[in-house]
Amino acid sequence: MRIAIAIGAGGGGALRPLADDGTPLAAAESVPSLVAAVAERQRADRPRWVWSSSARVYRALVEAGVRVERCHDLELTESLLSGYDGRYGEPRSVAAAWARMRGEPVPDDRPPAESGPQASLFDDEEDEGEDLEQIVAVHAEQQRRIARVPGFALLCAAESAGSLIAAEMTHAGLPWSAAAHDALLTEMLGPRPSGGLRPRRLQELADKISAAFGRHVNPDSPAQIVKAFAAVGHPVKTTRAYVLKEIDHPAVPLLLEYKELSRLHTAHGWAWLDTWVHEGRFRPEYVVGGVVSGRWATNGGGALQIPRVLRSAVVADEGWSLVVADAAQLEPRVLAALAGDRAFADAAAQGDLYAALADVFTPSADLTARDKAKLALLSAMYGGGTGEAVQLLGVLKKRFPDAFEFVEAAAQAGERGHLVRSRLGRTCPPPSADWRELTSTGEDTRSASAVRSRGRFTRNFVVQATAADWALTLMARLRQRLTALGDPHLVFFQHDEVIVHTPTSLADEVVAAIEASAKEAGRLLFGETPVVFPMEAAVVQRYSDAK
Repeated sequence: MRIAIAIGAGGGGALRPLADDGTPLAAAESVPSLVAAVAERQRADRPRWVWSSSARVYRALVEAGVRVERCHDLELTESLLSGYDGRYGEPRSVAAAWARMRGEPVPDDRPPAESGPQASLFDDEEDEGEDLEQIVAVHAEQQRRIARVPGFALLCAAESAGSLIAAEMTHAGLPWSAAAHDALLTEMLGPRPSGGLRPRRLQELADKISAAFGRHVNPDSPAQIVKAFAAVGHPVKTTRAYVLKEIDHPAVPLLLEYKELSRLHTAHGWAWLDTWVHEGRFRPEYVVGGVVSGRWATNGGGALQIPRVLRSAVVADEGWSLVVADAAQLEPRVLAALAGDRAFADAAAQGDLYAALADVFTPSADLTARDKAKLALLSAMYGGGTGEAVQLLGVLKKRFPDAFEFVEAAAQAGERGHLVRSRLGRTCPPPSADWRELTSTGEDTRSASAVRSRGRFTRNFVVQATAADWALTLMARLRQRLTALGDPHLVFFQHDEVIVHTPTSLADEVVAAIEASAKEAGRLLFGETPVVFPMEAAVVQRYSDAK
């Protein structure tokens, strides 16, 4: 059973029961309190909720203490369907989908709401409300379109489940010790400065850099650094680290250290701590499908880029533990399952895929056989590579022709301007009009470069997007298992890594739930396959102890 809901004014709204194909089963019902109505119907019927956007609706429900099991997120689904039809990036709101159905002018999407608690959403007297008739009609049309594409129902269900998880993780927050974070900053940078001054260690490095050059140089100014190196006989065009490392000058190690510490101070220093950590929790706003491949993004906070040096600030509550798990060598395993290359799939049935492939390669003074296997696989999936990588790729092609031909076919499709898709149907963006114009003649180096670039993109897309499908399916199944356990809950997700905050007494059961969910995700996407998708799990008190 499904129930469509529309937000009304003053905390009220409207509900309507639907069949799975979207056919209304009863008349619409107005309710004075949408929160109370959803809570009551969730207990009684456990339906799949149909709403405009979890980022808008479910965030408010969670803040009000209401959890649901399943939903159909109309906006996320509309994005997937538009992408499948080659219309990537079109407006995805219910109003936009309704207008497309009727052949009317399509309105632009509203800008996303600012980050922050949304508990007052249902109580906003000025909110114009939503149109239940449009929600019901758009859902029915989406169900019709989904049914035409094998696997697409699973993709839309997983994407919608991801939207629930994102809202719940924002609400729960990642356990974060402000005291530990401050102590790390103080140890590395010196005491917290005031008045916009540099931290003590940065100022010491800045003074030493100027002394090394024999003149005042602002290390935050790339132009001044370039001029300073030119003045001492080392002309450079950029101050990137890989360029500086080639220069023999006493200022170089000082600059490299300054860059690293300055990056920490700017991105995750005391200002970040004041803004993002409250009451022992870091609560970023996750953006489901924020990257074209299906990977997530965040609005502010840099949740997907927590520096290793700060992971010791992620600390479980007393009596609780963090279960940190990541999928080992996920994308090569996905390629093995996608390609159906029996020899490659048999290798991917091993614990260490790179080690299993090592016998294909001969070690050298610079690289072990395992390293060569890794380099060859990365070249196959990401394209490019020069020198020895090209030779290693040739070895891989000879030994595993089906795997190589799978990604090569995706690259060739991209070079021709065609669309490629993940296992479940997530579709890459079409080439731009500028790309088509540039590549229409194919007679110059710019055209050839653009063609190769798109080929590299589509070569990787089929693998990375399928890996995103697998990860979302894992998360959806894991969420169900954690709910059955009670207190354990997801607090972090990044590409192929999850963190669960759990009472320590349930940690072993959480590890088992993660492993079972990984196996089920592989089976749901690929059916019976010898490829395994191991999750390396660690039960720790601090995130830093997991690596």
